[in-house]
Amino acid sequence: MARYFIGKFVSLLFSLFILATVTFFLMKAIPGDPFTAEKAVPPEILAKLNAFYGLDKPIWQQYITYLQNLLNFDLGMSMRSQYQTVSGIIADSFIYSLQLGLIAVVVSVIIGVALGLLAALYYRKWIDTAAMIVAVLGVSVPSFVVAAFIQEWIGNKLDLLNPAGLNGPADFIMPVIALSALPVAFIARLTRSSMLEVLTADFVKTAKSKGLRQQVIIIRHALRNGIMPVVTYLGPMTANVVTGSVIVEQIFGIPGLGPQFVTSVSNRDYTLIMGITLFYAVILMIARLLTDIAYAFIDPRIELTNRKEAA
Repeated sequence: MARYFIGKFVSLLFSLFILATVTFFLMKAIPGDPFTAEKAVPPEILAKLNAFYGLDKPIWQQYITYLQNLLNFDLGMSMRSQYQTVSGIIADSFIYSLQLGLIAVVVSVIIGVALGLLAALYYRKWIDTAAMIVAVLGVSVPSFVVAAFIQEWIGNKLDLLNPAGLNGPADFIMPVIALSALPVAFIARLTRSSMLEVLTADFVKTAKSKGLRQQVIIIRHALRNGIMPVVTYLGPMTANVVTGSVIVEQIFGIPGLGPQFVTSVSNRDYTLIMGITLFYAVILMIARLLTDIAYAFIDPRIELTNRKEAA
């Protein structure tokens, strides 16, 4: 197991190095610079700004300095937000995205697994049909369409919730619905297909023949084995929900990390673009690593296999 996680960690560092390198040189290939996007800047001031941020040095030297700063966990200063560090901007903004994303993930797992389980237990009955209609709608309708629709009806016309902003717990309801629509649908379909296969397995038939109650069979035997495809999807889904709420955050006026990223690209804020890109990548890689760890808790046979391989 130790060799496995050491290998994963080394792979993570190498991937971050490649991503940092590609992002750095792509930023340098973009026409223009952060200081002349809106209006002409006097040459004297432009020269001082370039010298302050090290943009007057050769690209290879800028690249070496950038890597050295990354090794010291220094993402630099924002080139457009005065006196603000990239780390500070990420910390201030990500708290909103994290809260929203984690709530959406929990809601997605609970509702998605419940729908999929009900659909499998009542296969080819009206509950199964209704659950699959919900799943098809969730997959087909983009999150920004769901966000705009519920904001217009629930927030504006019915005036049940605030249409924008995060001023209290109730303000999370509409953004969470918009973010969790797709994951709920996907998890429901995964759970249904997996549970239909597990419920006809020999070990489930054996458990029934021993006289175990249906609740015990489902929870302790069937669901534990049928949930594995959901766990596989859970890691990337968590990272995508937490980091991919850019449009939803803008629609509901949430000051999360998504709007910061969009603004940094339009402003050509090199340091902020590279910092947020690396931050997103770290979240995605950690989510995938946690998914692998979750396998060992759900199915101990995976841990036993890893130990034999390590031996």
